[in-house]
Amino acid sequence: MTQRPDLRIFTEPQQGATYSQLLAVARRTEETGFSAFFRSDHYLAMSDDPASALPGSTDAWTTLAGLARETSTVRLGTLVSSATFRHPGVLAVQVAQVDDMSGGRVELGLGAGWFEAEHAAYAIPFPSLGERFDRLAEQLELITGMWATPAGTAYDFSGHHYTVTNSPALPKPVQQPLPVVVGGAGKKRTPELAARYAADFNAGFCTPEDAGQRFARVRAACEAIGRDPGSIEMSVAHLLVLGKDDDEVARRARAVGRDPEEIRSQGFCGTPGEVTDLLGRYREAGATRFYLQVLDLADLDHLDAFASLVTPQL
Repeated sequence: MTQRPDLRIFTEPQQGATYSQLLAVARRTEETGFSAFFRSDHYLAMSDDPASALPGSTDAWTTLAGLARETSTVRLGTLVSSATFRHPGVLAVQVAQVDDMSGGRVELGLGAGWFEAEHAAYAIPFPSLGERFDRLAEQLELITGMWATPAGTAYDFSGHHYTVTNSPALPKPVQQPLPVVVGGAGKKRTPELAARYAADFNAGFCTPEDAGQRFARVRAACEAIGRDPGSIEMSVAHLLVLGKDDDEVARRARAVGRDPEEIRSQGFCGTPGEVTDLLGRYREAGATRFYLQVLDLADLDHLDAFASLVTPQL
């Protein structure tokens, strides 16, 4: 474990955030040396009273388009966009355009979707789990197929849910290929989709032991199709609550409405030494990339603290 892991900041704007707040966090992410700023793609706060999450949600790809022009080095992406939200051809155009606007710094995280309440709240159809996975599989093939189609030639696709006829498959992203993130706990279809399409497999919010099992399934799926398992990043995501001492840990936990002991059992929580040790357990399980979820977007010092107190230890 001599190579430093890739460290990324991950936000949840549906809990209530303005574009200006997200811009401030993205800029501090860049200034403090993190490699990427990611955001969730949700339209409804996950709380007992979603209407209290003012000013409300923001659209992920609209946000990233703005950040593409107001940052210069940090990578940008979603963890993850839902295949239920956008038609795949439209999403392919959106992501390719934002990639161009950023100079080639965008990554697309795409998943099947799971939060039924937000679909009901914003008139988005919510099919069965099986159909959502079928749509995800077709979208991954269609979107990456459009991007890979040589300029000047047409792209066609015939699936159960989507059909493309004589598409110019434009515009193209700057990056070829543009990195795709696939994640989840599924034991069969998720690893197969990750092996076929993903540059990054995200095991999500889980224990080091569970992460190791999920990574192993993806590595096996890669080997089954002749892909080098070392060509895919293995990542996890967890809430970050870091403090120089226990009092600061408790203060930051209370600021996001959480109990510090509860977070210690489920997230990257504690003093610099504790957080460094926990990251080490995930690295031993195979993680090469970490998405550090920050919920208090006003606490920019939190990013500074990690960069100065934890990053050097890795």
